[in-house]
Amino acid sequence: MSTPLLSVRDLHVSYGPIRALRGLDLTVHAGETVAIVGANGAGKTTLMRAISGLLPMVQGSIHFLNHSVAHTPTHALAQAGMLHVPEGRGTLQRMVVDENLRLAWEIRASTQSFEDALSDVYQRFPRLKERRQQLAGNLSGGEQQMLAIARALMNRPQLLLLDEPSMGLSPRYRQEVFQILADLRDSGLGILLVEQNVRSALRLAHHAHVLAQGVFTASGKASDLANDPAVLAGYLGHGKLTQTPA
Repeated sequence: MSTPLLSVRDLHVSYGPIRALRGLDLTVHAGETVAIVGANGAGKTTLMRAISGLLPMVQGSIHFLNHSVAHTPTHALAQAGMLHVPEGRGTLQRMVVDENLRLAWEIRASTQSFEDALSDVYQRFPRLKERRQQLAGNLSGGEQQMLAIARALMNRPQLLLLDEPSMGLSPRYRQEVFQILADLRDSGLGILLVEQNVRSALRLAHHAHVLAQGVFTASGKASDLANDPAVLAGYLGHGKLTQTPA
């Protein structure tokens, strides 16, 4: 099998005396979407922040391609192609949409011009094109989430880390965002998704892990977890999921 984009081995992360993550292992290969699902407080955002190099690990290793996250600055990871869309979206509120996208494009060197990159992004996000001169802070929550994902795509990532992309969105925008993510999955982009919306996450992903109290309590093909009522009822309080397209 090819070298994975992301390899996490025996990861432990602590907040003072509290061990937030304990012995996690996960892998994301090129073209693969992996979901981390679990309830609030399970450690999902802690995991994403550790993978991005924003939190130190107590034990274990994290590698993105040939880069050890423990020894690589966060901006260097971004330049190498690992882009993190954090919980809360992280757009520049006092800049217009075009300015947000230009700053994102400048982070990583490319042979593609800004104009071509912008055209590609606006083809994928026509709603943003309509609002290209609008301040990011004046966009709706769903539009801000689209802008956050568009900013990451301007960097031409190899691996996209998404932390709770549907949080706070209306059902309409949640459906739109997950359709965009399905298109990105089908284009072959590597995606690691942390998501509280279990149904949407498992329909989107190839593989998934259930995180509870800092440990993976179940792992496997996302479709298998979606059809295992014992797993979902036992760990997440859900019954069997209806299989519908992403």
